[in-house]
Amino acid sequence: MTFSAPPIATLASDDLVDVLRAGGEPTRMRLLALLAGGDLTVKDLTAILGQSQPRISRHLKLLVEAGLVDRFPEGSWVYYRLRDDGAAAGLVRLVLAALDGDDLAIRRDRERAEAVKRDHAEAAARYFAANASDWAALRSLHVDEREVEAAILAAVGERPFGALLDLGTGTGRMIELIAGRFDRAVGIDQSHDMLAVARAELDRAGLTNARVQQGDVYSLNLARDTFDLVTVHQVLHYLDDPARALREAARTLRPGGRLLIVDFAPHGLEFLRDAHAHRRLGFTHQEIARALEGAGLEVISIRDLSAPSTGADRLTVTLWLARDPRLLVAGTTASESLA
Repeated sequence: MTFSAPPIATLASDDLVDVLRAGGEPTRMRLLALLAGGDLTVKDLTAILGQSQPRISRHLKLLVEAGLVDRFPEGSWVYYRLRDDGAAAGLVRLVLAALDGDDLAIRRDRERAEAVKRDHAEAAARYFAANASDWAALRSLHVDEREVEAAILAAVGERPFGALLDLGTGTGRMIELIAGRFDRAVGIDQSHDMLAVARAELDRAGLTNARVQQGDVYSLNLARDTFDLVTVHQVLHYLDDPARALREAARTLRPGGRLLIVDFAPHGLEFLRDAHAHRRLGFTHQEIARALEGAGLEVISIRDLSAPSTGADRLTVTLWLARDPRLLVAGTTASESLA
């Protein structure tokens, strides 16, 4: 197990001592090393470290309070992960980069963690297999997924950026597709089963700079002005109020950030309401453009991808790309500097 050491921000002496004290204990150091590799629950960590649940919970509480670890409730479960922003997190990663990966305890923890993640992957695969036929049937109605993904990559562009937010992340495919272009990524989904699939897929791909968590697209527990790109892939047609979700997504964008929507053009396939829980049978160019403008964004481009064969049972996939028109001016937004 290797850890990269990012650039580190400075800390006041008292804060530095607090961080070192929080992490400077053998079990908590092992926990930090494990959580740097992905999301784990108390149950997972208890199995890996061979310690009692109350003891593990107590150590995690201290790490959360010190700002070294993030806690993500998901129904009756709670996931933990090494915090990926802030000066304290940078210091922890610097310390972990100096950790000997061949240390006996660390090596055994890694082996047990891999076994736990294999169990997770097998459970996720069973869920995926149980639903794969339904998903395949839906994909057969529109243009080949490879063409859709090529269009998504073209819209995103090759320039690296800081942070990605993927709403309704599902299996985490958008995160995996855009990997290599972002520094960090967060995927949001309401379904515990889909999040289990996503975690397994991100683990398989080795994407330790991405995490997924349960959340509500109407009320994201995320700070404003945080992300450079937000993706909303095949999500809006499940929602009663797509415009509201887009306003909430726009709130998380940094000045100049972009929002990419992938969804269906208007269609008449009524069976999708009952068989696939679709609330909306597609969207016109103008409908989404108005919603984006209502969220304070400007539309950059709209692109349709039609199925190769026409007919009443074919779906057109549309991509809308919009941008936050604010510009950063010396650490503030242009609107702030003019206020």
